[in-house]
Amino acid sequence: MTDRPLLLLDVDGPLNPFRSRLSGLRGYTSHRMWPEPWLTHQRPGSRRARRGVRVRLHPGHGARLTALPYELVWATAWMHQANEMISPHVGLPGDLPVIEWPEMFARDPDGLFWKTRPLLEWAAGRPFAWVDDMFTHRDRVYATARHDAPCLLLHVDPRRGLRPADFTALTEWADRL
Repeated sequence: MTDRPLLLLDVDGPLNPFRSRLSGLRGYTSHRMWPEPWLTHQRPGSRRARRGVRVRLHPGHGARLTALPYELVWATAWMHQANEMISPHVGLPGDLPVIEWPEMFARDPDGLFWKTRPLLEWAAGRPFAWVDDMFTHRDRVYATARHDAPCLLLHVDPRRGLRPADFTALTEWADRL
């Protein structure tokens, strides 16, 4: 175990700005992939299932992420497939730890994002920064009130992905710990 804070990474939104137009993303490349969570929502044999989902990734993000003073962890519905499918395209190691969700996309009785409770349990009191596009103010309040260590929930616009200002915010937060 390390004393560095955790950096909990989502794929869709932060690394794959899926809501953008590719023409507006400098340095990104487009890939066709078939992640299990996506495939489970497709009709078997359909044209969409055969074509796969378009994923936009920036090959320089891995170097920028590994240069940060964090222990990197996948916090994504892609789970272990993030190591197999995403890591090679962004320059991350293919053996990052993965949060395994007990029930993906489950509706929370208090209106929290489905990842919030399991993510806090997984972090087990360690300081963390969580980079995602789906949590809300309610999740921030919940995490701050119930997590015994500092935490940063950094919202990333799914039209833009990780930006230089996000890397700066992550560095500055870790430096303040």
